[in-house]
Amino acid sequence: MLGLPLTFAAPLALAALVALPALWFLLRVTPPRPRRIDFPPLRIMADLLPRRETPARTPPWLLILRLLVAAFLILAVSGPVWNPSGLGGEAGRTPLVVMIDNGFSAAHDWRERQRVATDAVETAARDGRPVALMALAEPAAPIEARVPADALERLRAVAPRPHLAERATHLSVLAAFFERTPGAAALWISDGVAGPGEDTFAKGLADLVGKHGTGFTILRADRPPALALSAAESGGRLTARALRASPNGRDGGTVRALDAKGLPLAEHDFTFPDGATEAAVAFDLPVELRNGISRLEILGERSAGAVTLVDERGKRRRVGLVFGGTSDQAQPLLAPTHYLSRALVPFADVQEPRGAKGVAESVAQMLDAQVSVLVLADVGALDAATLERVEAFVDAGGLLLRFAGPRLAAGNDPLVPVRLRRGGRTLGGTLSWDSPKTFAAFAPESPFAGLVPPADIGVRRQILAEPDGELPGRTWASLQDGTPIVTAQKRGQGLVVLFHVTADTTWSNLPLSGLFIDMLRRVVALAGTGAAPAGDVARPPAAVLAPRLTLDGFGALGAPPAGATAVPADYAERGSFEHPPGFYGPADGGVAVNALTVADRLKPIDFAPLASARTGSLAGAETLDLRATLFTLALMLLLLDTLAGLWLGGFLRRTGGRAAAAAFVLLCLAAPDFAPAPAWAQAQATGRPNGIDSALATRLAFVVTGDEAADTASRAGLAGLTQVLSNRTALEPGDPIGIDPAKDELAFYPLIYWPIVAGRPQPSAVAIRRIDAFMRNGGTVLFDTRDALTARPGGPPTPEALYLRTMLSTLEVPELEPIPADHVLTKAFYLVDTFPGRYATGQTWVEALPPAADGTERRPARAGDGVSPIVITGNDLAAAWAVGKRGEPLYPVVGGEERQREMAFRGGVNFVIYTLTGNYKADQVHVPALLERLGQ
Repeated sequence: MLGLPLTFAAPLALAALVALPALWFLLRVTPPRPRRIDFPPLRIMADLLPRRETPARTPPWLLILRLLVAAFLILAVSGPVWNPSGLGGEAGRTPLVVMIDNGFSAAHDWRERQRVATDAVETAARDGRPVALMALAEPAAPIEARVPADALERLRAVAPRPHLAERATHLSVLAAFFERTPGAAALWISDGVAGPGEDTFAKGLADLVGKHGTGFTILRADRPPALALSAAESGGRLTARALRASPNGRDGGTVRALDAKGLPLAEHDFTFPDGATEAAVAFDLPVELRNGISRLEILGERSAGAVTLVDERGKRRRVGLVFGGTSDQAQPLLAPTHYLSRALVPFADVQEPRGAKGVAESVAQMLDAQVSVLVLADVGALDAATLERVEAFVDAGGLLLRFAGPRLAAGNDPLVPVRLRRGGRTLGGTLSWDSPKTFAAFAPESPFAGLVPPADIGVRRQILAEPDGELPGRTWASLQDGTPIVTAQKRGQGLVVLFHVTADTTWSNLPLSGLFIDMLRRVVALAGTGAAPAGDVARPPAAVLAPRLTLDGFGALGAPPAGATAVPADYAERGSFEHPPGFYGPADGGVAVNALTVADRLKPIDFAPLASARTGSLAGAETLDLRATLFTLALMLLLLDTLAGLWLGGFLRRTGGRAAAAAFVLLCLAAPDFAPAPAWAQAQATGRPNGIDSALATRLAFVVTGDEAADTASRAGLAGLTQVLSNRTALEPGDPIGIDPAKDELAFYPLIYWPIVAGRPQPSAVAIRRIDAFMRNGGTVLFDTRDALTARPGGPPTPEALYLRTMLSTLEVPELEPIPADHVLTKAFYLVDTFPGRYATGQTWVEALPPAADGTERRPARAGDGVSPIVITGNDLAAAWAVGKRGEPLYPVVGGEERQREMAFRGGVNFVIYTLTGNYKADQVHVPALLERLGQ
């Protein structure tokens, strides 16, 4: 209207503006209420006017005020909407297709994009236009214009995908839609980041717009705001690259390295050089810490593209090299260790003996250094003590990698995977009829499957294996004539692998090829993974790996979606709809698929082919409903009209200050946003507990540890449990609150959740004394070590367990026992037998009760006379309870079964009901026993 982006939901209501002139005359002849003068004779003389006047008409200023009230009310009823996108200004009721990017690059400002899409659909609904919705990161499927309500319903279900949008696949669908619905308009809410085949999409879209005369609008950010991480490279350091499509003002950030439990291991800041779109991020850590890294993420960037998962291929193994030759042979380009070291350094931590005298001392040095892989190059028979240590190393899960040579060919060594012939076999020599042999293609079940042997590899000599029934199952690689060249055998928890050639170039040119590096990489990757199955034959994992845990568009790990399919064991491509980023295969030998590969970079979309389209920004495309503003203005003017009438009637002059106070109250009510908040509300907004707020409602409390991740999970977890308690029980708890045991009053809280963070300082003596008093006076503390995933029965205590032991060593902790099957906790509200959380393998401990007296019948419920002051678990309960603002789970449960999360909520309800009504619930369980005693 008038070139302005203003539309009306009920434009016919504007016809009432025609009645304003009639209202002018009606108000003009209706004067205000006459002034009232009190009768006292003396006072009346002072109030009389010098000349006799009686108002016959409404004052002009009051008339204008009342006309404005009427005009604002009429405009508000007409439903005015400010629509900067201009979508509502198009003539007719032609269909509208809304295309929204929902790849991982849209996750950064997804709420803003969803809001813009919602505004567009609601605008179309006001105009009576059908809407078709297309999510460009979904698989291409036919679209159809439907009523806007259906489009809104589908829009609520659209969420960011953890991969780049392949927009080009939707061109055929769009072409078919425009053919069926000529004159349709299109809106593209773009994230500005180019995906695969993006040039094809922009050009094809421009051709469609020109061919069908489609009204086309693009809404996008001025510069793509998304940040991403490339897949990590495993070299001397674990390296990834922070990426952006173009300079966008976000010139730096922090990348955090996390372990499998989500605990931080290291952080590294990065800064983009001026005008650059990538920045290297390298973690130089000890091997033990580096091998614990399971995930890299950009802090504050909730996107699957900002997450890099690290699998066993990214672990850096410690490899020890031992050469059995003499010192004059241990020279560069001559010694086998030279070729091995050059091949292993890019992906392993290579160590060699220093100052060792003899093979036995060299092997001892390497085993003392706790290597994962022990490489013996041309080492003959070992002495009894060394042989025993090496066998123990292999049985415990180590990998022994051996290379042939004259010494091994001349000896009889038990540390080989197959029986060997003495002397070996010479190919291509002066007295030989055979020419050098090359490698045969690797079998599908071999760890080297997928590698292509170069045709120029030649083997001139090898050690032969004695043929027997077990030889085919132990062969990983063969020559063209079928003779084994690499064999392996599983022993205990480890592997013994033998290359039937030397590690130098005397027997073959294999060490000079890239195949040698790839073969060593795959062999070393098997160290400590348990990839080989039980039995005598060592085989790799399955050639196809099923998805185990996958990322959603916001970078959270969870159960795989229904459309996820398995990947090959050597999969190295970026994630897609069929193969979403995540972990595939078993936990100890799978692969990680990431949203981006090592070579991927982010690029901006080239919108040049779409120069004729209307463009707008996301920030400026917000649709504003002006009805509330107009109604508020009308109400304010009505209040002013009321005050003006009171003033003209003399009422305000008689009442003085009381009328002014009443007017101030009315204005405060009309504008509540300007009223000052009471002190108790301000205290609640700060998140700190106070006596009034905590005493008025039953609240769950958690101890603030100072660890951001743990405190966030605790707050979200108790908030989720509070919602469940409100929905399922008669309890109406208040919002959970974080406390400091050393400063805050604990008596208000029946249950305190305390997550254990091993890296934090121990609580002060004051905090310990107050916790002790709290438990003595009837309170219950639920300690959660969150270590069920790493704790091993009979093994050494975890750092969290040691932390808790140290903390409780100064308290008088009662004797504890695992929750018995007949404990009242298992019957307090729900009937449960376990108390799982994010993990389900941990044990839950409560105060142990004395056994039943001899000769008496065991009571059906325990803890009948009190509540356990302490509960200890390791199942990470808060992570299982944690929910977001929309009620969605924030953390996946290990195992991926939502039934486990439900059981965690039921156990949490039992904990709360038990702490509040423990005695009562226990008595209810054994009511028959009480009635029997009363009858006696």
